[in-house]
Amino acid sequence: MSAPLKSLFENKAVEKTKKDPNRLSVERIYQKKTQLEHILLRPDTYIGSVEPVTQQLWVFDEDVGMNCRDVTFVPGLYKIFDEILVNAADNKQRDKTMTCIKVNIDAENNSISVWNNGKGIPVVEHKVEKVYVPALIFGQLLTSSNYDDDQKKVTGGRNGYGAKLCNIFSNKFTVETACKESKKTFKQTWYDNMGRAGEHKIRSFDGDEFTCITFQPDLSKFKMQTLDKDTVAIMTRRAYDIAGATKGVRVFLNGKRLPVTSFRSYVDLYLKDKVDELGSPLVVVHEVVSERWEVCLTMSEKGFQQVSFVNSIATTKGGRHADYVADQVTSKIIEVVKKKNKAGVVVKPFQVKNHMWIFVNCLIENPTFDSQTKENMTLQQKSFGSTCPLSDKFIKQANSCGIVESIMNWVKFKAQTQLNKKCSAVKHNKIKGVPKLDDANDAGGKNSNGCTLILTEGDSAKTLAVSGLGVVGRDRYGVFPLRGKMLNVREATHKQIMDNAEINNVIKILGLQYKKNYSDPESLKSLRYGKLMIMTDQDLDGSHIKGLLINFIHHNWPSLLRHNFLEEFITPIIKATNKKQELSFYSIPEFNEWKDVQPNIKSWKIKYYKGLGTSTSKEAKEYFSDMQRHRIPFKYAGPVDDEAITLAFSKKKIEERKEWLTSFMVNRRQRREHNLPEEYLYGQATKSLSYNDFVNKELVMFSNSDNERSLPCLVDGLKPGQRKVLFCCFKRNDKREVKVAQLAGSVAEMSAYHHGEGSLMMTIVGLAQNFVGSNNLNLLQPQGQFGTRLHGGKDSASPRYIFTMLSPLARLLFPAVDDNLLKYNYDDNQRVEPEWYIPIIPTVLVNGADGIGTGWASRIPNFDVREIVNNIHRMLNGEEPLPLLPGYKGFKGTIDQLMTNQYLNSGEVAIIDSTTIEISELPVKTWTQTYKENVLEPMLNGTEKVQALITDYKEYHTDTTVRFVVTMTEERLREAEAAGLHKVFKLQQSLTCNSMVLFDHVGSLKKYELVQDVLKDFFELRMKYYVLRKDWLAGMLGVESAKLTNQARFILEKIEGTLIIENKPKKQLILMLTEMGYDSDPVKAWKEAQEKDTTVEETGDDEDKEEDTTGPDYNYLLNMPMWYLTKEKKEELCKQRDAKLTELNTVKKKTPADLWKEDLAAFTEELERVEEKDRQNDNMPVVKGKAGKGKVVKVKQETMPTPQGRRVIPRITSTMKAEATRKAVVKKGKKVSASSGTFFVLLTPSSPPDAKQPSIMDALSKPKPASKTATKKIPSFDSSDSGGSSNAPAPSKAAPAKRKALDSDDSDRSSDDLMSRIKGKKTTKTKVWDDESFHISDEEVVAPRSKAVRAKKPVAYNFDSDSDEDF
Repeated sequence: MSAPLKSLFENKAVEKTKKDPNRLSVERIYQKKTQLEHILLRPDTYIGSVEPVTQQLWVFDEDVGMNCRDVTFVPGLYKIFDEILVNAADNKQRDKTMTCIKVNIDAENNSISVWNNGKGIPVVEHKVEKVYVPALIFGQLLTSSNYDDDQKKVTGGRNGYGAKLCNIFSNKFTVETACKESKKTFKQTWYDNMGRAGEHKIRSFDGDEFTCITFQPDLSKFKMQTLDKDTVAIMTRRAYDIAGATKGVRVFLNGKRLPVTSFRSYVDLYLKDKVDELGSPLVVVHEVVSERWEVCLTMSEKGFQQVSFVNSIATTKGGRHADYVADQVTSKIIEVVKKKNKAGVVVKPFQVKNHMWIFVNCLIENPTFDSQTKENMTLQQKSFGSTCPLSDKFIKQANSCGIVESIMNWVKFKAQTQLNKKCSAVKHNKIKGVPKLDDANDAGGKNSNGCTLILTEGDSAKTLAVSGLGVVGRDRYGVFPLRGKMLNVREATHKQIMDNAEINNVIKILGLQYKKNYSDPESLKSLRYGKLMIMTDQDLDGSHIKGLLINFIHHNWPSLLRHNFLEEFITPIIKATNKKQELSFYSIPEFNEWKDVQPNIKSWKIKYYKGLGTSTSKEAKEYFSDMQRHRIPFKYAGPVDDEAITLAFSKKKIEERKEWLTSFMVNRRQRREHNLPEEYLYGQATKSLSYNDFVNKELVMFSNSDNERSLPCLVDGLKPGQRKVLFCCFKRNDKREVKVAQLAGSVAEMSAYHHGEGSLMMTIVGLAQNFVGSNNLNLLQPQGQFGTRLHGGKDSASPRYIFTMLSPLARLLFPAVDDNLLKYNYDDNQRVEPEWYIPIIPTVLVNGADGIGTGWASRIPNFDVREIVNNIHRMLNGEEPLPLLPGYKGFKGTIDQLMTNQYLNSGEVAIIDSTTIEISELPVKTWTQTYKENVLEPMLNGTEKVQALITDYKEYHTDTTVRFVVTMTEERLREAEAAGLHKVFKLQQSLTCNSMVLFDHVGSLKKYELVQDVLKDFFELRMKYYVLRKDWLAGMLGVESAKLTNQARFILEKIEGTLIIENKPKKQLILMLTEMGYDSDPVKAWKEAQEKDTTVEETGDDEDKEEDTTGPDYNYLLNMPMWYLTKEKKEELCKQRDAKLTELNTVKKKTPADLWKEDLAAFTEELERVEEKDRQNDNMPVVKGKAGKGKVVKVKQETMPTPQGRRVIPRITSTMKAEATRKAVVKKGKKVSASSGTFFVLLTPSSPPDAKQPSIMDALSKPKPASKTATKKIPSFDSSDSGGSSNAPAPSKAAPAKRKALDSDDSDRSSDDLMSRIKGKKTTKTKVWDDESFHISDEEVVAPRSKAVRAKKPVAYNFDSDSDEDF
């Protein structure tokens, strides 16, 4: 062999014996581990990951509560804790008597224990394994009581690892249990990951069973140092889970009981402080389907959410049990959505699920999971061992809990998003589908940034704008008309915005995208227009429209305001013309300021431009040719502008808005007192405007005007529209009836009414209505169908067919002589209605008031006219007014006082027999037809929620009376009677006087706490005006008597020949009369003196007249006809003079109080006459026969209440009073003071406690003994009812606590014997309220109908004291 080959072979031999250091032996590659070693080596197979992970989970934080946040934790540690906790919960399924689980987590000492008082583990030795059962279960692997799959179990354990895994991953693991059967306790501890077992300790035991597991997790295995905050938060949540998912078990955490008593209360932990799109709390639909299934459902805004438990195991990833429930709900909801989906967007089941949040707690037989961590349940539904059929009630509630609305909003939003996406992808030059849009030619093109969109108030304004575009061109200007007022988007729902075509059109025209930030100037190029110009009327409603548009842009795109995106186009509101000179005024205060300094205003022609439609096309061209004057840009001035806009339009700023308006009213009043001009915006120098100035100087005037239009005045109780109607009626002084439609036209003409005549007609109809619940004193007479109590006045005929005229009481209520003392308004250079009329009684209390303005609302019930007159008399006599109870003319029910300013008005119901009741009166403002449809029909037919209560009802009412005869089963009637017939049949409603907000005589809003305060303020003002009236009468009578004296003397001297006036020059004649001592026209001179402080128009008029005359005015003498020289006329003139002097002396002797009493007497007398006439018309309707003779038409008896019926007294319980007090406290936000609780004293009658009870008690059905704690006192049925505490002392000062049937005396004087029996007869002539009372319990009471069902009209009160101190 050659040397090279030899060396080659040698080298190979050396390489063959060389070892590879990286090569493992077979023994090292293939190893066998014990099961314990395998678990510790590969823990993720058994307990999940032992590495820290961060994910979003629900945890329980002590300071927040249930909270979904990012949590860093080790899943393996969480799992071993959960195994022990679920084992404790499982014990409830084995032992139904188990009631308590106690969990202690000691983070500092790294110790966790779980204790339960269920059945203990048997302390006996296992015969096969030769170890005690507790040691077998917790100390040896693969041991379990759940291996028998033939046995259906609803526990959490299954595979035999469970608690042993906790032992293996703990440094120390202790088991302690007590068994009743073996009467022993067992305790044993394992150490070092179950590597070492301590000695077990067994002791005798005779007590309650328990099992306690205490362990210290081996934190090093989980790469942790301590039990951190996040881990403890998860464990705490699991304790709450067990409290909610395990029925009948109290759970304690660290010694404190968890406040969870049921699964429903557990669900509330997740929903705390969560609200829907409207800001309302989320609606939860809950149903316990069976012992094994309990489901809750609500709306979700974060996609599909589920919280579910299977046998107390928290399935955080859900599973087939959650899908099973969700799919049932989804299939039903999607049917509803498809019907409502008008946008055409395809809605799939998973999209419906995205709006659902379900909570499921169920027990499933032998559940399977996709891992040992048991987060996802995989068992098929057919193997659940039970079903969960959701009821129709649950599905119906699910459809109305907000989920459907949320889905529909999403559908529309998706449609809008698609539209936005489509429109913003390409900048369109032309837009289709927007009616009435005149687009700028350059809009959407390269010059779009220089284009301006003009938004006008209506079509007529658009025509004006289009006329003006003839001057500036159509390339850069577009016009779009708005229909009325835009929606306030600040608190509007997404649905409202999506449904609003106006908003969507504006967005489409401008090319806006919802909520897009336009801070970058480059982003403005994506818009179709660079400017938005608002062109509205210059009146207050136009200001409101401007404000709403500003609010719309500010709320959605505040960045646009910073770019001066908005501007307005102003037009004159008034034009003054004098020959060739023309002046334009852009605000009323500016015009008034100019007018005040004009020496001769009458030479100017004043034209008021109510709307843009008043301007002609020629004027439009003039406006647009001077764009610099009419175009006012809005300039952003910083955060103060944002605050101002929010203040005006945010619902959250109600209190701030009240302060804002109050400040404005105070400032305006002070300016008027000091004769300072009002502030205005659009002066000659106005070139731009800040949003703050617009809100605080222009928009505030609309808000104040809104209040003035909506809230009544203290003095006359009228709103401006009503006052204009009354002014026109007084001025027309019609002696014959007039059509309502014609009267409305006349009012608009005579009083400069600037709104639609339709609302004016409704105002006239409202003033004439006299049905129960409307006016106690109608100022106009209804001639025709003005509405009835059947429909609450909505059934009035067309204004073209009905007639009206002034009531004969109107001029007695508003004496004509007082018209001379009033301050009249001027509108469009025309004298219109006064600031307020001054009636002789406070009509705001007589007819009540309702109104909602800006920041304030007012609601005042009606009060009885005679009681008000009686109180006025008391105050004129120096006495305190008595407290008043609400009272409605013709109302036959009762009104009871619950507490100060809170009343309960009740209808009338009687029991006819064991199956029949009769309803003969409804609560005030509950209309007959509405009651029938909303109360009786559901009771007859039943609803999905409530079964039918009655079997039938019959109607016997007329347009003025009520009578329902209702039949029901005996059992149902007994149940209804026990619950309270008034309550069951909704015959009780509350009345309050907590919102008595009125304008005072100086035009400022004032809230009154008590009715007496209204009365006192009115009395004080009215008395001042009676003083003024007396002075005015004395002055007028004085000058009239002086005039007649001069005329009589002139005639006598002429007859006697001492006065020669023939053939003399005018100047010489005037000089002669002056030298002879004749007065210049006294009446004219006196009137001129009175009018010195009146408006400029009147002053200017006087100056015009004075130009024609110089010196004294003797026209009143020289203009007398020749026949005044006759003897008869001379004597008549002398008599007139003497009569005037006598009248003057009479007036001087009277006090203002005497004048007032005379007015009250005349008014009361006429009131009696009018009511007597109404009674005759109501009780004896007459029709004319063929021969023209009157024939009486008898009313059928079926419309009258049944005389045999037993009247049910309305139940006023102490609970109702307490509830009224609680609501008042909640509303005021503070505790009721001792004085405010004296309403209990009010309800105590003045008769002594031991007063003899009337015999009417004998007829009461099933009377019960009076309660010792809360005895009620109810007087006889022909008087006002009273109630109170039986142990309260009879007070010396009391107020009426109950009103009953405020009909007049004569209303009961029917010749029909039946009606006499029903209504009862007066036993005394004195018109007082009877105080006689008797004791009765809080139970429902019935009394014979034959005993005075209708109480009589109270005129005078019979009280021990006149003071209202206790009120």
